[in-house]
Amino acid sequence: MGLGLGPWLNKKIVDPLLQILRRGAEPKQLAFSTALGITIGIFPVCGVTVFLSGMAIAVLGSNCHAPSVMLANFIATPVELSLIVPFLRFGEAISGGPHFSLTSDALKKVLTGQASQDVLLSIAHALLGWLVAAPFILAALYILLLPIFKILVFKFSSIPSSPKKPLHPHSDVKLKRSSASAIKD
Repeated sequence: MGLGLGPWLNKKIVDPLLQILRRGAEPKQLAFSTALGITIGIFPVCGVTVFLSGMAIAVLGSNCHAPSVMLANFIATPVELSLIVPFLRFGEAISGGPHFSLTSDALKKVLTGQASQDVLLSIAHALLGWLVAAPFILAALYILLLPIFKILVFKFSSIPSSPKKPLHPHSDVKLKRSSASAIKD
């Protein structure tokens, strides 16, 4: 019944990643798609990253690997929450806007739907911070992930490196076995 974190991580992250790698996608496409999924996944407005990832997949089409984008988006969710305040402060610094005081009263207003103009301005600052940082984050992640995916694809891909090699080298053995049993019958 697996109640620990290990089985959950295997089911939700490791197994899907291994399936992606075994299907033979290109390392460049996987690195770009994963970097894109993480970059979108840290968007500072909670609850919209899956929608934004879907839009990116629709716009980019075959230039990205949809399962990798979505898996990376899922993995980035805890990081998203930890980066909201840095994006807010970065956006305030860029715009020269007022420093938004993070108090329990401000959070209460947001949660009850009584957000003031200050709260809406702080959301705009966080979006600005993310928008400016996103291209750099995407590029840095791509550079970091490309060599990793080259190694992982080489190690786990089930697609043969040569078109002359069959996908399953034992397939002709099974055929001979089947033919031999057919002759006996």
